[in-house]
Amino acid sequence: MPKDNQEFTNAVVLTGGIATGKSTVASLFKLHGFLTIDADKIAHKLLDLHYKEIEQLFGKEYIENQKVLRKKLGNLIFKDESQKKRLEDFIHPLIKQEIIKEAAIFEKQQKPYLIDIPLFFETQNYDIQKSIVVYTPKEIQIQRLMKRDSCSFDEALLRINNQMDIEKKKTLSTYIIDNSSNLLHLQNEVERIKKELIS
Repeated sequence: MPKDNQEFTNAVVLTGGIATGKSTVASLFKLHGFLTIDADKIAHKLLDLHYKEIEQLFGKEYIENQKVLRKKLGNLIFKDESQKKRLEDFIHPLIKQEIIKEAAIFEKQQKPYLIDIPLFFETQNYDIQKSIVVYTPKEIQIQRLMKRDSCSFDEALLRINNQMDIEKKKTLSTYIIDNSSNLLHLQNEVERIKKELIS
């Protein structure tokens, strides 16, 4: 497989765990003028675009009005590793094509930009050298996820354990943004990393 890092010369991956605050960090970087590609948004768009294939793969009950019922499909794949793999085998190559297309436009600016990829370390699908991990300890992650999605402790834990442990991601990253405190602390963290990226 050819290396694709020429396509991502100025790219920096933004990643973390579920409910660590990645979306907030992405918004703060946008306020600082950073361009951002969002893999999740691309995935949502592609799922609906390919609803017929999703129907063939998983059944009619996951489609309504030509749209994929993402929460219902999510429940299925969080509980079943083989179904999760089926979905990933189908959707990940499509997401990658789209990211490469968008990155080509951003690369022309010759400055750092972010690609928000939740499962960057899990899939090892992109040859991008720099990464930022949005970090929060697991117990805070669980509390935030329960609050955000109105789910039980067990459901939150199941979803968090479906991803690589946040402590391991921390050791693999180039930069770490600590989001275990308040918004002001987070803004200062983003400011700190912004300076490092543009220096």
